Amino acid sequence: MNNSMQDANYRPVDPAEIKDNLIRLISSDWMLVTAGTKEKFNTMTANWGGMGYLWHRPVVFVFVRPERYTYGFIEAASGFTLTFFDKKYRKALNLCGTKSGRDCDKVKETGLTPVFTDLGYPAFTEASLVLECRKLYASQLDRDHFLDQEPVKSHYNTRDGLHKVYIAGIEKAWTR
Repeated sequence: MNNSMQDANYRPVDPAEIKDNLIRLISSDWMLVTAGTKEKFNTMTANWGGMGYLWHRPVVFVFVRPERYTYGFIEAASGFTLTFFDKKYRKALNLCGTKSGRDCDKVKETGLTPVFTDLGYPAFTEASLVLECRKLYASQLDRDHFLDQEPVKSHYNTRDGLHKVYIAGIEKAWTR
C-alpha cells in the first residue's frame, strides 16, 4: 500500500480546473464513496450526487441510504472520498454497488489498492480522480418536503428509507 497520494503518483489539481464532465462521471461512469479509517473502511458505488460552488468554496453533494453499510462509516468520519475510474474498472464498481461490505471484503474481491489521503481518508490508487471531502452539512430527505412527488413515487416505495444528503467541501482534488 502506498503511504501518500504523491507516492501513488497523484498530483493535486484545483477543483475548478477539473476537465471531465462531472454529470457523465457521476451518472454513467459512477463513483465510489469511501469512508473510514486505515483500520476499517468501506466503499460503495454511487451515481447520485454533484459538484458545485457553495458557501464560497467548491463542494460535492452525495446521497446515501441509512441502510447501506457505508452509511455508518460516513456518519462516524469527518469526511470521505469520491473516486472516479476509467471504464476498465467497471466490474469492480459494479461489485461495490451490488455487494455489501457486511458480507464480503470489497478490496480483496475487486483487487483495488487502498491509499490514504493527507486527511487520512481512504481512496484507491487505480482511480483517475480523487476528491478529498470534509463534511459540512447533512440532512435526511423527507417525503413531505418534495415539491414534486414524482421522485418519491419512482425511486422509493413505502418500506424504503430515503437518502441522507451530505454536502462536503472539497479539501483537495487529486489526478493522474
